[in-house]
Amino acid sequence: MDITQSHFELFGLPERFALDRKALDEAYRAVLSRVHPDRFAASGDAEKRVALQWATQANEAYRTLKDEVGRARYLCELRGIALEVETNSAMPAAFLMQQMEWREALEEAETERDADRLGQIEGELTRARAAAIADVGALLDGAADPVATVEAVRGLLFLDRFAEDVANTLDRIESSVG
Repeated sequence: MDITQSHFELFGLPERFALDRKALDEAYRAVLSRVHPDRFAASGDAEKRVALQWATQANEAYRTLKDEVGRARYLCELRGIALEVETNSAMPAAFLMQQMEWREALEEAETERDADRLGQIEGELTRARAAAIADVGALLDGAADPVATVEAVRGLLFLDRFAEDVANTLDRIESSVG
């Protein structure tokens, strides 16, 4: 094993967005069983440090690959596709309009303490996220269109942030009722 290899290489998986979660879990357990620091308890300090580095890399690789957004971002990084999420928030007008509509609906639901409406918004988000995941997967595993890939991954990031806002609003409403 080479500590500089990609997360996919570490687990012996193809470098694709579409990922067999069971294969990932099995590969993670296999790697961890070989490099877990407990196996090196009686070893010298240098071997313990190397084992800890390997275990750390395996844990980070697993966290990244099991998360769809993390995996998409990582694949973009591997392919030299700069997402520039911190400096560029440009998105298509239709997407931004949808975001504005959802934000307004969220504000109304919070003002009215309407948990049912928040549930509807969550349902819409779930469907939108599933479609976004499919788009990201198609772009990363098929079409070689970096611009569309960036747009799709950024859209997914927007959806996840908004889903967190909806969940936090629902928590506030439920805690104020109880």
